[in-house]
Amino acid sequence: MNAKRAVVCTTASTTHAVTLPARPEDIVFPPEQTALIVVDMQNAYATPGGYLDLAGFDVSATRPVIDRINIAVNAAREAGIQIIWFQNGWDDNYVEAGGPGSPNWHKSNALKTMRQRPELEGTLLAKGTWDYQLVDQLTPQPGDIVLPKPRYSGFFNTALDSMLRSRGIRHLVFTGIATNVCVESTLRDGFFLEYFGIVLEDATYQAGPLFAQQAAIFNIETFFGWVSNVDSFCATLKAGQNALPQTA
Repeated sequence: MNAKRAVVCTTASTTHAVTLPARPEDIVFPPEQTALIVVDMQNAYATPGGYLDLAGFDVSATRPVIDRINIAVNAAREAGIQIIWFQNGWDDNYVEAGGPGSPNWHKSNALKTMRQRPELEGTLLAKGTWDYQLVDQLTPQPGDIVLPKPRYSGFFNTALDSMLRSRGIRHLVFTGIATNVCVESTLRDGFFLEYFGIVLEDATYQAGPLFAQQAAIFNIETFFGWVSNVDSFCATLKAGQNALPQTA
């Protein structure tokens, strides 16, 4: 049987790269040039009574995803990987969401839900509200970056690109919700900006039926990036830490 090849995407100065089992092939990266991105793990997307739930999407299976994200975040933090938390939403008057001249105004299910149910206006994805907050089980720590974003992609109208480049980060490991919307959108934009994108599929969840998750994962591993899982990610980082020279 032929050995599975690995994509090597480190710079010449890298000395502590690790090899992550992934699809369509393993990928080699240095933890110090890597960020773990937690996409939109807000009450809006993961909690009953939040925007997705009120808009008719099933959020009943998000708790295992939250638990897997916590495991990945803890492992990444121990390995010195930068943690970035996204929060999707807008000001309480929704100026940042765009008016009728914006496609976002027409396609955002949160905005459409509020137009159908005016009593919800000002509560869905508005900064400062319960809906906008990260779920209680996920808590940023000092040194983490918490970054608001006004559209699906975390690169649009944010400082993400400059923050990553100033830290020498080229490799992005994605978790969060929704795989087929904000996760995939950010990974695609990162691909066009020359970032290597990896999705931990068991730490993500789709908006819509299961085939939406399957299609997003297919797109990512076939065209835009790599797909792995939390156990492989944690084992890879631990093995890398154990391989580091021990100081007296």
